[in-house]
Amino acid sequence: MQQLIIYGVTKKGQTFRPSDWAERLAGVMSQFRPAGLTNNHIAYSPYVVPNNIDGKKCIVVDERLRALEPRAWKFIYDFANDNDLVVELRGEPTL
Repeated sequence: MQQLIIYGVTKKGQTFRPSDWAERLAGVMSQFRPAGLTNNHIAYSPYVVPNNIDGKKCIVVDERLRALEPRAWKFIYDFANDNDLVVELRGEPTL
């Protein structure tokens, strides 16, 4: 499974603000869930999760979001590009 990791650091090394950007972005994406997954509580989508890797705030995006909702994937990818954020792909693509 491949993951897109978007770090809260610009390509120039500046910390991205606001400090809760990852939680906000994950909240916007919370509606995108696997088929049949129901939850009565407010929760993040399993496809878009805020995280902390090596002491850096980030958001981890599961590649399966691309197949589920290509526009959501594009929105997240464009967010990273528009804000000049560091992006990393991890793992192997799912066939």
